[in-house]
Amino acid sequence: MKRRQFLKVAGAGGAASVIAAPAIAQSMPEVKWRVTSSFPKSLDTIYGASEVLSKAVSEATDGKFQIQVFAAGEIVPGLQAADAVTNGTVEMCHTASYYYVGKDPTFAFGTAVPFGLNARQQNAWFYHAGGMDLLNEFYKKYNIYAVPGGNTGCQMGGWFRKELKTVADLQGIKMRIGGFAGQVMSKLGVVPQQIAGGDIYPALEKGTIDAAEWVGPADDEKLGFNKVAPYYYYPGWWEGGAALHFFINTAKWDELPKGYKSVLATAAGLANVDMQAKYDARNPAALKRLVGGGAQLRPFSQEILEACLKASKEVYAETSAKNADFKKVYDAMSAFRGDEYLWFQIAEYTYDNFLIRARAANML
Repeated sequence: MKRRQFLKVAGAGGAASVIAAPAIAQSMPEVKWRVTSSFPKSLDTIYGASEVLSKAVSEATDGKFQIQVFAAGEIVPGLQAADAVTNGTVEMCHTASYYYVGKDPTFAFGTAVPFGLNARQQNAWFYHAGGMDLLNEFYKKYNIYAVPGGNTGCQMGGWFRKELKTVADLQGIKMRIGGFAGQVMSKLGVVPQQIAGGDIYPALEKGTIDAAEWVGPADDEKLGFNKVAPYYYYPGWWEGGAALHFFINTAKWDELPKGYKSVLATAAGLANVDMQAKYDARNPAALKRLVGGGAQLRPFSQEILEACLKASKEVYAETSAKNADFKKVYDAMSAFRGDEYLWFQIAEYTYDNFLIRARAANML
């Protein structure tokens, strides 16, 4: 190649590199966000979802997109996390949507509703059956864009100071119970209390409340509920698959480069799977320790479960009659639930039921 030709080509290449470098830099700008959790650091599984997301986002962007995690109370109290996102105090939060049913009962569907979907069905509805589209259409009214960020699986029914034998035994019980389920329980004589996770034990110990539900063995053991309430009931029919979400300020979401949006959504998906896996891995050993320490496992009776289902349907009908957003999401979720359980009863239930019985008979 002649010298003049070489210089011409080299010059063109040099110009291309000068142009390309700023383009790459612009596609990966320095972004620093804060995420406030509704949960204390001591509940490392549920709080840890924010850390999983933060780490994944940072690694995927070579540290260009940083999300600093704050526990409940460090910026705002746990039950004010969504408000902090709405008003722009923080860019995002990690929370349970049903904490905010006081604003609108439609918030309940982001976490769980009584006799709703199990964990796998929640994800199927969110990701592939329009569930998140419906919820984000609703959340937009509160300046929120949401992505799934965890699931506890089916929860326990909670800790009670006294044994429950009939529906009448629920009368007058002051119970910490989150979200929409409190309205259902009130129909059965329970006095629901909305209390953040870190404040439940003192309330139970002092007798301010008579019963409390939280998540399941792994978290309940850490919070020490078994020390002040001996009866441990199951299942948590109001949370068959309790989902958590990352709520993101809509303006901040819209400002993100397309690549960062993809990274953030992918990292949230990792946190979603990771949380469920951790709970499933940790709950068995924790349950054994609780029972070994004196916890009295009790199933809710068929009578109580049927009464709770009846009360749930009444609340759904009453709420749907006066709230169009609620009715729209409830109708969609209910139709999906019907088809899901048509399928689950065929393979999943049959398989699990056989192995549960085989384990009980020492056949495994």
